[in-house]
Amino acid sequence: MKQKQSGFTLIEIAIVLVIIGLLLGGVLKGQELINSAKVKNLATDFKNIPVYIYGYQDKYRSMPGDDIQAESHVGAATGHNGNGNGIINGTWLPATQTAETSLFWEHVRRAGLAAGSTDTAAVDFLPRNASGGRIGIQGGSTFSIANLKGSYVICSESILGKFARQLDTNLDDGNTTTGSVMVTAATAETMQAQAAAAASSNLTTADDETAYTVCMGF
Repeated sequence: MKQKQSGFTLIEIAIVLVIIGLLLGGVLKGQELINSAKVKNLATDFKNIPVYIYGYQDKYRSMPGDDIQAESHVGAATGHNGNGNGIINGTWLPATQTAETSLFWEHVRRAGLAAGSTDTAAVDFLPRNASGGRIGIQGGSTFSIANLKGSYVICSESILGKFARQLDTNLDDGNTTTGSVMVTAATAETMQAQAAAAASSNLTTADDETAYTVCMGF
């Protein structure tokens, strides 16, 4: 008496493969959406800061961080006025709590232009990007990256190469060594010394998992 062979038929195997393919496609699509959302959030940081500056200037005729009357204009803490020289002094990663690049965040937050703590001594005072890196702004006369031009420079750290490349494509010319957006391997602490950091070579897919600092001049 013959025994029936057990196992999957070709049709059953085909169905399983189709299901696996759909699941993999869904996972990849989901990851793509997550990555796109992160790039969008990172780009929004760069776009919002000029809005803060122009909004503050329009209302108070002064530069946030540099405002010599910030105490009366927005209720800044005692001694937290700027010097009024028309420049946001200091490096984008502030060396002290009273550096104008630190006071910038207190002024725009007290003016209702940005969310966040107004206590310059708070652990979470400096804003963070979607990757957890610090964000800051400084005057363009104190370079962040060599040959990066602009009256002001915004920098955002700890951004993976794959996101840095997309940011440059979205905000600039797609080349991370030219234009108004540049990328460097230098850390925020290295750049804090006000020495001009060197731009990294134009990023490729080989750099996707390396963390960089992205700066934009405007």
